Order: sequence, then C-alpha cells, then structure tokens
Amino acid sequence: MLSLLRIENFALIDKLDLEFGEGLNVLTGETGAGKSIILDAIDAILGGKVSSRVIRTGSSKSIVEGTFKTNSALGAWLSEQEIDPIEDDTSDYSSVIISREVTATTSNVRSRSRVNGVLVNRQFMNQLRERLVEITAQGQNALVGEANQVREWLDVYGGESLLKKRTVVESAFRVHQEARQALEKRRTCERDRLQKLDLLKYQAQELGEANLTEADELEKLQQEMERLNHVVELQQMSYKIYQALYQNDGENPTATDLLGDSEATLDEMVEYDSELRSLLDLVKDAQAMVAEVSREINVYGDNLEADPQRLEEVEERIRDLKHICRKYGPTLAEVISHYEHIQAELAEVNDSEHSIENLEKQEKVTLEKLTQVCEELTKLRQKTATQLESRIVKELKPLAMDKVKFQVEITAIAPSVTGADKIVFLFSPNPGEPLQPLCDIASGGEMSRFLLALKACFSPADAVGTMVFDEIDVGVSGKVAQAIAEKLYQLSHRQQVLCVTHQPLVAAMADKHFRVEKQVINQSKGKDKSNGCGEERTIVKVKVLDNINKRRDELAQLTGGKSSQDAIAFAESLLAKAETYRQGNERYTLSKRKVQDLEVKSQKKEEGRKKKKI
Repeated sequence: MLSLLRIENFALIDKLDLEFGEGLNVLTGETGAGKSIILDAIDAILGGKVSSRVIRTGSSKSIVEGTFKTNSALGAWLSEQEIDPIEDDTSDYSSVIISREVTATTSNVRSRSRVNGVLVNRQFMNQLRERLVEITAQGQNALVGEANQVREWLDVYGGESLLKKRTVVESAFRVHQEARQALEKRRTCERDRLQKLDLLKYQAQELGEANLTEADELEKLQQEMERLNHVVELQQMSYKIYQALYQNDGENPTATDLLGDSEATLDEMVEYDSELRSLLDLVKDAQAMVAEVSREINVYGDNLEADPQRLEEVEERIRDLKHICRKYGPTLAEVISHYEHIQAELAEVNDSEHSIENLEKQEKVTLEKLTQVCEELTKLRQKTATQLESRIVKELKPLAMDKVKFQVEITAIAPSVTGADKIVFLFSPNPGEPLQPLCDIASGGEMSRFLLALKACFSPADAVGTMVFDEIDVGVSGKVAQAIAEKLYQLSHRQQVLCVTHQPLVAAMADKHFRVEKQVINQSKGKDKSNGCGEERTIVKVKVLDNINKRRDELAQLTGGKSSQDAIAFAESLLAKAETYRQGNERYTLSKRKVQDLEVKSQKKEEGRKKKKI
C-alpha cells in the first residue's frame, strides 16, 4: 500500500507531500489541473520511462519518492534480494521506500533508483513494480486486442497449476527447438559434410600410407644418411683413433703405453709416499677406459661398410617425410598429431550419416512431447475460460450490463513457447447481437466497465497492494457511474485504490479525497530569472478535502458550478447516498465475517466432539 508520496521539481510540481490512506483514494480537479502528473510520478518511482521534460524548468534534477507498507510476501521477496524492510515502531507494518532521482545533462538524461537506500537496476524495479502497484486506464483498450496480454490474463486467472503447466510447455518447446535446429543444421550441412568427407578420406589415406610412427624419425634418418655418406672417412678416423689409443705401427707411443709408463712410475712413488695411492688408482682406471674405447672404436670401424641401396632408401624416405611436413607440419610431431585428429574427425563425419536418422527420431519425440503438454495446457485454459466467462458476466451485471455476453475463444495454432492456443475475448453487449472481438466493438464506456470487472476478477488473488485507475469512468454517467463507484469501493476493501475521476458519483464514495489544481505564483524580485521562467510560475498543488463542506463544494464544482444551489444540493445528496452505501456495505461485511466466525466455531466444536468420542 502506498502511504506517502513525495515529489520535488517534477514537471509543474515544485514540492509536494501526499499521504494516502487505506481504501478508496480519489483525485479530482479541472481538466489539465495536473492529476496525470501525480500518476506519472508514481510510474516514475516504479521504474517507468522518463525524459528531460519531467524535470521542472529551471531545475537540474527532480526527485520522486514513495513509501509503501509491505506484506509478508513482499517482505520475504525483499529479504531474498538482500534488502531489509524498514520497521515502523508506531505500527505492525514494515515499509519499503523507493526513490528515483532524474538528472538532465547536456547530452542525455540520467536516473538512479534506490530501494531502502540500495541502488537497484531497471530489471529489479520491474520485478518490484509487479508486487506493488497495478495501473489501469482507458488507454489499455489496445491491450485487450493483444493476443499476448489476453493470454497472460487468462493464465494468471488460472492460478498456479496453469502457470506451472505453461512452464512445462515452455521447457518442452525449448527442447523441441534445439532438436529441430540441430536437425536443420545437419541437413543444411550435408553437402559440406560429403565434401569434407572426401577431403578427410584423402588426407587419412595419404598419412596412413606414410606409416608415421615416431616423431623423431626424420632426425634419425638424417643421421643415418650422414653416416652412409661418409663410411670411408669414418673408417679412417676410427682406425686413426685406435692407433693413437692402443696399437701404433710407428715409433710414437700410444696413449695406453704412456698410461702404462705413468702407472709404473707412480707405483714406485707410492713406495715412498702412500698418499699417491689415489692417483695411481685413477691412472689404472684411465688405462682400462682407454683400452675399452680402443676396442669399441675398432669394432665400429670393422662394422662400417658402404650400402648404396640403404642410402637410397633413406634419402627417399627423408624426401617423403619432408613433403608430408610441408603439407601438414611443419614438424613431424605435428603431422602425427594432425593425422590422429583427422582419424577422429573422419569417424565423427562418417557417424553423422546415422546421426541424421537419430536427430529425426529425436525431433519427432520432442514434438510429440510438446504436443502432449500443449494439449494439457489447452484443457486447463478451457476450464479456466469457462470460470472466467461466468465471473466476468457476474461482475458486469452490477455495472448496468446485465444482458452482456462474454466468451473466451480458444483456437488452435502452431505450438509455441506459450502453448498452441490463440485466445480472443468475444463480447456482445446487446441481446440479439453476435459475439465479436471485444477490442473491435466495445465503446469507451463499455471498455471501462470491462476493465474494471476484469480487475475485480483478479483482485482476490492479486498480491499487488495498490490499484490505480486513471479516468476509467470516462464516457459513462448515471446508473453506470454509480455502479462503477460501488465496484471501486468494493475493490478498495481488498486493496488500496487510487482513482483519478471527473465523476461526482465516484468521488462521493471516496475514503480520502484530494483536489488537484494549478496556481500561478510570483517569484521573488531578487531571484535569478536567467532560466527564462520569468516572474510568474505555474505550480500544481494538491489539497486534502478533510471535511464534508470541502467535499460538497468540490462535488458541486464537478457537477455544474459552485454558484448553483441545485449543484450544492445534488452534491449533498451524493455524499449522503455514499455514506448510506458504505454503512450498509460495512454491515454486510461484518455480518459475513460473523457468519464465517460462527462456522469456524461450529467446526471446532464438531472436531472437539469427535475427539472426545475417540
């Protein structure tokens, strides 16, 4: 419930504080007095679109703020969003304060929204708005013709079970879309798949015939080629090493001879100095190692022999590997990795022949599932439509439409994310006339009453605390206006109602009455008028009509002029009738509650009696 509205530098309002109450709050005033500015401010608080025009001329920014009393559901939701409600020590209610600051710059308009001081984004405000306020106006006539909005109304009226089923349909539709898109993609890519398959087969064959096993094969082959190309040189050098180390045909001593002489000398030295024993051991080890090297180099040289055929094979293999590396490399390790990737991709592409069949089966299964849940949703909607038809007609009868016919037409369409139903509201206000789309034939007054009846249908289960009606009574008069007034008053027993009206019959039923008017004021002479505002400024003021005389005069003004004695008398009669209706309505409400209390007490007594028998 909106308890306090604060506005500063918003359109024609310089500063304004409005305290709304429970029940029916009515705003009246001359056409163009600024009533719509109040509603625009409420819309701005709740995240509605704003432009630089909302900033009062001569000001750099505007601020709007609303204080709402919360209920348990709203408090729980705010806690989930990590926003703590503000506790009120004077009542059992907690509050949430929503503020919006709109600032104009040279290039654009900036706005910031806060909830209990916490900066929030537009998505958050949209979710919060759904839980706080619902605005109904004659401008919603177009919404009645929008299939999405009509479907949404019907589904919400159907309650939790219908909305859950719609969630199931949405999920099934997403799954079917994915399956269908996967199948279409596969079919579209079939030609590319066949071309790719040919390429992969060719590459796999070429790399398979290359018999690639070792990543360092090319380096090994190049080493072998160098050895085969220099067999003679290697034989000569190995023999030269052997002679230098172990056996020399000339006069020069070998390394083995020199080490032997050194060993003999050290052996004699050890007899005089035992600390040289370690050096003697090293020389012996060196002599043994040189002898081993000599033997191995001699065997190496003996085993070397020229092999022209093997050299040709190695050179050809090197050429083949280098060619492969140029195409798929640059290194042999990368070629082998590419070959493994081709084999995996080839298996996948080959398997796709079967995957098309699998995708077709999957698409068929998901379509059958989607069709099934859509049919279940349609049945729920048909059941809900019957209930809504009966309820709408019941709500319209007190609004001077006792002969009206209303039908929710549900026709089959292709399955979508919201089901397989096209929903249209059909309407016949006069006996003998066929049912036709409501948005095509309803007059302004008929549409106003229909929207009011629709809101009345949703009111018992609606979690929104405040309902706003903007001149919903335009185009009606007499008994119809009285019926609308009574319906608004009934609604205000369930939720707070804010109503902008020109109808004295509606205004007379208000629990709290506000008069909106424009005033022209003179600015102080010393004030800077460089902003172009001049000395005179127009401002919007709102007065609370807190006594019977003020309300009477305002109703007389709405009726036909304050000077007319007949208008005054008529206004007094309206107030008297409204008071009589309110008292009767309250007695009915109290009586109904008393009956309910008696039923509860009787039920408890019966339960107690059964327990005693047990």
